Amino acid sequence: MFIMLAIVGLLAAALNAFDGFKNKMMTAAFAKMAPPPPAVTTLVARGQTWHPVLNSVGSLKAIQGVQVSTDLPGIISEIAFESGKPVKKGDLLIKLDTKQEEAQLRAAEARRDLAKVNLARKQDLLDKRATSQAEYDSAAAEARQAEASVEEVRALIDRKYIRAPFDGLLGIRQVNLGQYLNAGVPIVPLESCDPIYVEFNLPQQHLNQIALHNKVRLTAPGVCEKEFQGEITAIDSRVDEATRNVQIEATIRNPERKLRAGMFTNVELLLPEQKGVLAIPASSINYAPYGDSIFIVKEIKLKDGTAQKQAIQQFVKLGASRGDQITVLSGLKEEDEVITSGVFKLRSNEPVEAKASAPLPQPVNINNEIQPGNEGNPNPPDT
Repeated sequence: MFIMLAIVGLLAAALNAFDGFKNKMMTAAFAKMAPPPPAVTTLVARGQTWHPVLNSVGSLKAIQGVQVSTDLPGIISEIAFESGKPVKKGDLLIKLDTKQEEAQLRAAEARRDLAKVNLARKQDLLDKRATSQAEYDSAAAEARQAEASVEEVRALIDRKYIRAPFDGLLGIRQVNLGQYLNAGVPIVPLESCDPIYVEFNLPQQHLNQIALHNKVRLTAPGVCEKEFQGEITAIDSRVDEATRNVQIEATIRNPERKLRAGMFTNVELLLPEQKGVLAIPASSINYAPYGDSIFIVKEIKLKDGTAQKQAIQQFVKLGASRGDQITVLSGLKEEDEVITSGVFKLRSNEPVEAKASAPLPQPVNINNEIQPGNEGNPNPPDT
């Protein structure tokens, strides 16, 4: 009986020891499963030189553009142009039938020649005092009238030769050979494409930054990858009451005629250079309805007299953005160490240490081996 009781006691002790060891091992395992300290990246804010821009959407418009037509009715006897081709000022486009006018011109020239002969006779008689001054004056008037009739018919014929009023690019022909045209019927569109106007709007609060001859950049997505340069040539005298926008007109150089009237474009208005601008990666910003904020790493003195680095949340006022960067107008000073990624994991006054082995409870780990994008003009691969 004694031996049996001893065996039972030993078994109970062994079970208790095993439970304790098991609990200890489970506690250690769960401790290892604790989440690692959050990792962030930082960047020291330094002043930069910026060329700020104002972005807008524009529409292209020809500097000179007309729908070529005729002011006289007639039948088309000749078409001297091809659709879509460039032309020079004065080039013949359409000729209307002028057979009747040419006959009228020959008759007018005959009357003019006769009037000149009569005038010469009257001059000879007047010199010999065989006629009166009144008869000579009447003959002179008839001669001038006959000359004017010839010029009138010539002008009428010339109006039936439809010519390009300026250098430009033709559109698609809208008439055919032998067609009868009424006055005002469209023949072909003609537009001057180099240079070309772009019209765009900007909010009224930027009006004091806009001036004549400010430089602009223009791109036409899907049409041409090239950037086009130009400058502001006109600013509207009034602000639209409905949108509070002011309309601006810029002239763009277009020597290759890549841009056409009516196109949609992206416009960048270049503002004067700014120095000392504090620009940080957009990933640094913690956006919230109550305000935008960033986290700055600062050294804080604790009550026990020791110093500790902490992530301090600070509200900021943001300015213009460019590529991966965004400017901070207030709330940030030069040489401040800004947390640039992982801000959504942080709370204000959270301890920060550069080494994960620091003896702080769950310190934030700074790891700057991989930095977020921070380019003013990013060019991602495979784009």
